Formats: sequence, structure tokens, C-alpha cells
Amino acid sequence: MSTSGETPVTEYRQPRFEAPPGSTELLLIRHGESAPAVDGVPFPVLGAHSDPDLAPEGRQQAERVGERLAKEHIDAIYVTTLRRTAQTAEPLAGRLGLTPAVEADLREVLLGEWEGGLLRKRVAENHPTAQRLWAEQRWDVIPGAEPAPEFAARVRGAVERLVAAHPDERLAVFTHGGVIAAVLAAATGSEPFAFIGADNASISGLVVHGSRWILRRFNDIAHLPPAGR
Repeated sequence: MSTSGETPVTEYRQPRFEAPPGSTELLLIRHGESAPAVDGVPFPVLGAHSDPDLAPEGRQQAERVGERLAKEHIDAIYVTTLRRTAQTAEPLAGRLGLTPAVEADLREVLLGEWEGGLLRKRVAENHPTAQRLWAEQRWDVIPGAEPAPEFAARVRGAVERLVAAHPDERLAVFTHGGVIAAVLAAATGSEPFAFIGADNASISGLVVHGSRWILRRFNDIAHLPPAGR
């Protein structure tokens, strides 16, 4: 109350973000670093997808993700059919006592003839098709790769299923770099590859409320040591 007879001043402060009631928060965690590609030794394949193990560095990254997210409230954990996501989720699942569920449609984009680790080699060589891949921002310039509309549709459908099943909950979703890029491009209306390059074991955040997909963070690596250490 004012004692001087002056009219009290009303303040309008900048509020912090609050997730809308009924929304779902998805923490999109890219799997840890997977085993290196080696000439003449293709990755194991599950279905038509490359299915390498985590590298030792990737297992260390998984432990750091688990240590960080165990301090936050998580209602459910999701992984894909590819083992590098399940391996990355293991430390967090163990700390929280949660059993990861599988959402198959959040598996990585199908790379056709460049599965088995060949993508890494072609990119390192700056192969003409790799140049076209970046220029056109389409995985399906690779022979036999998943058509862009089909990839976008299956990823969107998977997100919508998770949201429908978990209103007012927070999910840790262990997935892949191409999938994270597709989800965040859909959320922001950006170019298809605007969010390509999320680091291994990074955390990106999305809040979904009805038709609104709200990007909250991208490539959070505060839990990881600097590159090269």
C-alpha cells in the first residue's frame, strides 16, 4: 500500500515459459557416438538399416546423459529399433527404474545403397552425390534411399502418437540425427537440413500442444566435455 498518496505502479514482468496444460514435452536425445566405419567391414544391418554398436566414446557419452537427466523429472523413455539408441538409454533407464518402450518409426532415415557405413565414406570423399545431398537437402538423392515425403510423414506420425499417449508428461526419446533434424524442421518450418548436425548425446527439446510444436532447445551438450577431450 502506498503511504504517500501516490497511485501504485503496476509492473508487467517478462514471464518464463510454461508448458500449456495437456501438452507433452519431448527431450530428443541423439544416440552416443557409434562404431567407426571401416573399409571392407560394413556395419551389421537390421532390416535394411545399419545397426552398429556404440563406440567406447559413445558409452561414456551415454553415462553422461544418464547422469544429467536422472536429476530431471522423466515420465517415460523411448528408443528406436536400432541398438545404438537402446544402448544410449541404458544408463538413464537404470537410474530411473524405467523400461524403455520402442517407437520404430523414429528410426533413422533409410540410406539405401549408402547403408553399412558408406554414407560416412562418401561424405568424407566429397562425392558428387554427397554434394548434391547437401545442396538439395534431400536424403533420397542417394540411390534407394527413403523418399523425403515418406520419411517426414513417418516421423510426424511417431511424434503425434507419443503426444497422444502422454499428455502432461515429459519423455526422454533416444533417436537419431536425421530424425531430430526432421522433427525440428517440422516444428519451425525451416529448410529440411537446418538442424542437421546435432552432436552425439546432445539434447534437443520440443513441447507439443495440439497443432503447436514449440522448439525449446537444440543441441544442448552442457553435460559433455569439450571436443577432443
